Amino acid sequence: MTTNDPPGDPGAARMRTRRHHPGLLPSFLPGRRAMKRFDPSRIFRAARDPAVLAAAIAAGCVVAPSAAAGVVDGPGLPSPGSAVGAPIVWGECDPPGEGLACARIRVPLDWDRPNGRTISLAVIRLLASKPEERIGTLFINPGGPGDTGVGLLQGDPEGVDAIGGGRFDVVSWDPRGTHASTRVRCFESRASENRFWADATFPTTMAEAKRTEFKAAALARRCGKVSGWLLPHISTADTARDLDHLRVLMGEEKLTYVGLSYGTYLGQTYANMFPARIRAMVLNGVVDAIDYSTSAETRAANFSSWADEVFDQFLSLCDRAGPERCALAGGGETAAQRWGRLVTQARRSPIPAPGGSGTSLSRPTLSYGDLLISQFQPPRAPRTWPDNAANLAAALRGDASVLESAASGFTSPDGWGGGTTSAAIQCADAPSRLLPRAWPQEFMRLKRIGALQGPLHFAWEWAPCASWPVRGQDTYRGPWDAETPVPILLVNQRYDPNSGYANAVHAEQYLGDAVLLTHEGYGHLSFQNPSSCVDRAIVDYLVDLVTPPPGTVCQSDHQPFDPELR
Repeated sequence: MTTNDPPGDPGAARMRTRRHHPGLLPSFLPGRRAMKRFDPSRIFRAARDPAVLAAAIAAGCVVAPSAAAGVVDGPGLPSPGSAVGAPIVWGECDPPGEGLACARIRVPLDWDRPNGRTISLAVIRLLASKPEERIGTLFINPGGPGDTGVGLLQGDPEGVDAIGGGRFDVVSWDPRGTHASTRVRCFESRASENRFWADATFPTTMAEAKRTEFKAAALARRCGKVSGWLLPHISTADTARDLDHLRVLMGEEKLTYVGLSYGTYLGQTYANMFPARIRAMVLNGVVDAIDYSTSAETRAANFSSWADEVFDQFLSLCDRAGPERCALAGGGETAAQRWGRLVTQARRSPIPAPGGSGTSLSRPTLSYGDLLISQFQPPRAPRTWPDNAANLAAALRGDASVLESAASGFTSPDGWGGGTTSAAIQCADAPSRLLPRAWPQEFMRLKRIGALQGPLHFAWEWAPCASWPVRGQDTYRGPWDAETPVPILLVNQRYDPNSGYANAVHAEQYLGDAVLLTHEGYGHLSFQNPSSCVDRAIVDYLVDLVTPPPGTVCQSDHQPFDPELR
């Protein structure tokens, strides 16, 4: 059996991944009130590296970078040459953690050729905190596409354990093409990658959009040259087959699964490829599988559609909270009027950011494109809304340092690199129907659909897919109505900037058997605006296979700008 890990691939050396970046991780990790609830601040404090932020693109999905974490090679761990189907040999993670074990497995590059070339997957397991009540194994995907499952479990194992009430071992992995698994590479060296991204920006004008399309075409050529052997085999359907293989290796007759954000698309793909193999499936922050899988155009349009409404809610709730809790409120002006003034100012000329981190040798400033990308994360996390309002107010006073630092994580080479990995998976799933020369119409269309995020998704997804050098060889693009042995539980916030509530309503209709639990809250995924009602419903479903009655609505425990929302 041959392998195809190129020189320098983490499959041949000590394996590491990155933890989630502050605020982009899927900290929905529910538990009953008596259980530990996931605490995002633990990872906020742990993660200092702003890299790979842009991988959070798809569907506002949950990609993020991190400090080093991962799987360590050592005695007893499978080598890169281990056979497909060999039992998993668990070893110590790096860094080690109580109840955690890590490993590396081999899977076929192409599942249609099971005896052909192989790639490696980094896998992690967390033992159930209540082993005497253990039900089985729960598999979880954090989103992206392209986020690190290894980093998710290492980030807050107690919170992950609480998803299933401590009754499941939890297993996750870095999907093919990403992180510590055999990964997509588009550059031969770090230096060439840094040079390539040195002048990249998020476009807000036609001239900038033209440059973005030109750079995306050059990027696609580089990815094809370096990783052309891998790119056709990193579709979501390929990952669904990997997930089914993991199910078998873990000795599970049927799959218990939690998918977050893009992980909901993976779950829907698995449910329709292998419907009889499902025990339970929770999909939180639902991706519209039909829009996602039709084309790059429909996918980018869906991703761009939701943030404006949630940002309007941020501004409205700010006014309601008053100047004591929201720095944009009061003073004879609405928060929306202040935001409008800031947009006008940034469009006219960059705003000074004397304390910003910057990505170049020049003194950092905040451009209009930087302002837009600085607002990608805040609508997802209402616990950060008071701070975001204060940062916007500071920019109005002439100091955009904090906003510029937030933007620089996305505009750094690592930020663009994370976005490239995510785009590679999306382009394999469903390519662009339009040629690159259609960039002017597509840029203007996405700007009309979403003022905040349309330009971002043009740069992140549409432009690369329009020039992508290969197509996915084994994709799944429907139908989506397979009957499953138990209903799939859908959970969605009413105001989600990346996975809009309408997605979940639509999914309940087109899936063969699904029940929607509505969370009357704000942010991307229910963890961001916690609800004990949602937490209990998820645990009850995973443990007892009982879905909430159709039409159930859960309230958040606290509203945005409430000091109790932490």
